[in-house]
Amino acid sequence: MNNIINSTGPAQRPARTIHQEPAPTIYLDYAATSPIDPRVLEKMLPFLSNEGYGYANPASSHAYGKKVAEAIEEARSQVAKLLNVNPATILWTSGATESNNLSLKGVAHFYQRFGKHIITCQTEHPSILDTAAQLSREGFEITYLKPNSQGLIELQHLQAALRPDTILVSIMHVNNETGIIQDIGAIGSLTREREIFLHVDATQSVGKIPIDLQTLPVDLMSFSAHKIYGPKGIGGLYLNDNPRVRLIPQMHGGGQERALRAGTLATHQIVGMGKAFELANAEMDKESRQMLHFRDKLWTGICNLPGVHLNGHPEHRAPGILNVRFETLEKEKVLQHLTRLAFSSASACVSTTTETSHVLRAMGLKNELAHRSFRFSFGRFTTDEDIDTAIDLLTSSPT
Repeated sequence: MNNIINSTGPAQRPARTIHQEPAPTIYLDYAATSPIDPRVLEKMLPFLSNEGYGYANPASSHAYGKKVAEAIEEARSQVAKLLNVNPATILWTSGATESNNLSLKGVAHFYQRFGKHIITCQTEHPSILDTAAQLSREGFEITYLKPNSQGLIELQHLQAALRPDTILVSIMHVNNETGIIQDIGAIGSLTREREIFLHVDATQSVGKIPIDLQTLPVDLMSFSAHKIYGPKGIGGLYLNDNPRVRLIPQMHGGGQERALRAGTLATHQIVGMGKAFELANAEMDKESRQMLHFRDKLWTGICNLPGVHLNGHPEHRAPGILNVRFETLEKEKVLQHLTRLAFSSASACVSTTTETSHVLRAMGLKNELAHRSFRFSFGRFTTDEDIDTAIDLLTSSPT
């Protein structure tokens, strides 16, 4: 049972053609994935080689295995340092999707004797919504909070949804389509008062905006490496140890990762993730200012175009994402005109479908307007010249 709160003639010689290289594509889709930083790749390469010890199994008791295990623990410490937590609270996974599945299913199955009610939001990532749907089929009751027109969860609606049998609240920190930042501190205060676990999907916020889990009342937090210049296929899950979060494992096998996530650890991916988090920790402040500069520059360059509107709150949003709608333009014409720009018309996880954004529809946009909305996102390798070209192309779009 689910609840909703607020709630595309003669032969002629052929003309001589001159081969021209296509103009380079400008990448403005960092929210979908980011390129690997060369410094991350350099860190990974020894663990992909037959030379040295990097190919060893970290679970092996011989010298090679112990050296690899040390590299994994160094990476765990690098991830923990960015979040200001004990390294022992970090669990390796294959990415945020697995972390989200393990969080919701693991908590639900372990604590169901205390209640079977879970709260989440309509604008969550599909890895949350689909997992919640699966739990609903298993007999759990899911309440889906509806955000306001600017994408924010109103605390009174969350408070009204909390029940004695609520065991878990799962809310995304930064929305992957709009960049809207939820007030996790205030949400966590409500859940802590009632001894309800709070899970946060922080895939789009870790390494991009400050997170201090010594002060932020979060019990479980999911994140991934490929959003901050690390490799794909590796992520992590923070599990609070005070109060301690208990999970039912979703994978069984060799007992790795405290028997919560079986499988031989992918050393090359883990050390790459550690390096990516180390770089983010050192460079986040500077990069956040740069992303804000790019986002505001692009918006300033196009905001006066007819029918152009910002999707989401004008202030409570991450610096690296800009979601806009072009009310007077057909989506297909925009996409045909902007072939030099790599950007997104939806979340990367659903962009291959014809369905409009569930995030924008939950915020109250009609299908037609949601269909004419686009996400531009910026990163470490974006340049001012990229933004200038994007503005030129967008301002010359066909009417």
